[in-house]
Order: sequence, then C-alpha cells, then structure tokens
Amino acid sequence: MGFLSRIRRLISGQPALTGGIEIYAPVSGDLVEIEQVPDVVFAEKIVGDGLAINPTGKLVLAPIDGTIGKIFETNHAFSIESHQGLELFVHFGVGTVELRGNGFKRLAEEGQQVKVGDPILQFDLDYLTDQVESLLTPVVLANMEDVQYLVKAQGQVTAGKDVIFTVEL
Repeated sequence: MGFLSRIRRLISGQPALTGGIEIYAPVSGDLVEIEQVPDVVFAEKIVGDGLAINPTGKLVLAPIDGTIGKIFETNHAFSIESHQGLELFVHFGVGTVELRGNGFKRLAEEGQQVKVGDPILQFDLDYLTDQVESLLTPVVLANMEDVQYLVKAQGQVTAGKDVIFTVEL
C-alpha cells in the first residue's frame, strides 16, 4: 500500500490493510460493494467475492504479480493467478460482452507473466459510457474456497497504487 493510501486510511479511521496478499486496483475510480453490480452473477457472489470499481482513466492494470490466464476474445475481461495460487477475475462493466471488443484494446497476452501495474487492457471510457448498462468493474476472487480471510478497502483508488483488498490463503 502506498504512503498516501496509508495516510488517507488513518485519517478516515479505516484500518490499514496489512499482511496477506495485497490486491491492487486494476482501474482508478470509486470502490463499490460487489452487491451493487447490476448483474446477478456478481451481486450474488456466484463467481466469488470481491469489490467493484466505478472506473475513470483508460487502462486496466494487473492487480497482482502473476500469470494472465484467460483474456476474453472481446477484451472486456481477464483472469490472473498469483504465484501463491490466488485466482482473480476482472470484468469491465456490465453488458460489455455485447460490444464484441469495440471500445477495448488488448495490451497483454494469455500466459504472460505480469507485475502489479502492468497494462492489460485499454478502454475508451467515453464510448463505453454510452454503450453499456453499467461501467462498474468487478474484481472477484474466483477461488474463495481457499481464502481464510478477506479485508476490503473503501473510497477512491488509483490503479496500480492502492490496495483494494488483502487476502490470506
């Protein structure tokens, strides 16, 4: 967690997220509870628990050090596995699959080793805002059965710099 993030959390009275595996924001924006995503698969945690981000900017970055698993053909979502075995799924927006890749550009490849902050996808926020039901971007722990605890952050985050949750496997 960056120095400014720690200071913001101390000032807000929010506990610092320390210990375990840190998952960084893949996009900048405001954190939103996963239950607020207007898609039952995410809101009811069918694919796992996590958070959503109401995005700003134009890049989706690697939230952990690891290996890119699957990047959807439409470039709106990808999976990544950490070296410790944590499996994450990042899905940009709701209804983005119907765009068939319009508004997205792939910057990484399946099987690629990445570090926190490496660019994975580029998106056109202005175009997507007018095209989809929601821009809320879920970041989901796909292997919740292996998770001992999960501590979630709140507030505004910067991609690649702020921790959105900490996990212990």
